[in-house]
Amino acid sequence: MTELEPGALAALVLVALLAGLVDAIAGGGGLLTVPALLGAGLPPHLALGTNKGQSVFGTFAATLRFAKAGLIPGERVRIGFPLGLLGSLAGAALVLQVPPAALRPVVLVLLTGAALFVGLRRAGAEARGSGAGPRRRGGRATFGLIALVIGAYDGFFGPGTGTFLIVASVALLGDGMAEASASAKVVNLASNLAAFGLFAWRGLVLWKVALPMAAAQWCGGWLGAHLAVRRGDALVRRVVVVVSLALAAKVAWDLRG
Repeated sequence: MTELEPGALAALVLVALLAGLVDAIAGGGGLLTVPALLGAGLPPHLALGTNKGQSVFGTFAATLRFAKAGLIPGERVRIGFPLGLLGSLAGAALVLQVPPAALRPVVLVLLTGAALFVGLRRAGAEARGSGAGPRRRGGRATFGLIALVIGAYDGFFGPGTGTFLIVASVALLGDGMAEASASAKVVNLASNLAAFGLFAWRGLVLWKVALPMAAAQWCGGWLGAHLAVRRGDALVRRVVVVVSLALAAKVAWDLRG
């Protein structure tokens, strides 16, 4: 089914707006948009392709807003974008060799661990009066490795990519939550573009649905990044915990099947 009633399309646009906002702060926007597209009657392959076709606009808007606020160092763009793109393409190729479902138990554990890490870190950070840890040495190489590995994960499987990028930047680089969210967008934009290009090339993007949702994603992505800039680490921390737990619940539910 590819024809949607106006009311169904309007509902998808609203979901895209909310998903763009959430994704800009903590990742996990696909947790809202993919089920919504499937629920609207799109076949799985079209739902996944259309989701990438609209979500890349929200990620791009969030990246621009974070860059405008000065939260994305130039070196992270130069390192993270190409390696995130390369990783995503490699991960997409790996799908042909290994069933993605094999990752679900591992992802469930990692998402639960991410929620615990961020939640427990909140108390420690507040006790120190600081939202960020000490800077680590070897930041360029570490960020490059983060971009490559998690970019590959996004191309291969996907759920929790933005959240994993944020947690990795906090844990391994000593970033504050808002700064980590900003850097995550560079890699996520690259990995989304790679997947989007692949789906579009195969004709799996339903543009009459993707374009209205893309406009809403752009607005939501800009607004979410703006809130993250204005409200800082406290907001990002709370949303990351909620998104991590929601994604873990979704993966656990999928494991039942």
